[in-house]
Amino acid sequence: MSRNKSDAEWRAQLSQQQYHVTREKGTEPAYSGQYWDCHDAGVFRCVCCDAPLFDSSRKYDSGCGWPSFTEPTGDIIEAPDTSHGMVRTEVICGQCGAHLGHLFPDGPAPGGLRYCINSASLKLEKKTAV
Repeated sequence: MSRNKSDAEWRAQLSQQQYHVTREKGTEPAYSGQYWDCHDAGVFRCVCCDAPLFDSSRKYDSGCGWPSFTEPTGDIIEAPDTSHGMVRTEVICGQCGAHLGHLFPDGPAPGGLRYCINSASLKLEKKTAV
């Protein structure tokens, strides 16, 4: 899937909230997304391009109200973000350029990282029972 979709194509593909989060760098309210308290096993994919981004085995409850992961399993880009008077690291899908969330240095050991990701930017591909 290309980063070069038109605005109209993205709007046709995504819900209003998904579009706001992924294409306009928005944020869903804490504790409102479908995955913040999800404990299902599977792979979290980009809602825009279906790229695999995070594995459920690396998801943990950080208490922040958004899905949190210790590390990505897919292609992401980390970029400086100085919006809203803060200095943060934005997390972006490496395949389509979708805004996913932010990276913070307050995660659990051993890596100490927290990938704080909007549910609206993800879709869960649940693992099937064998």
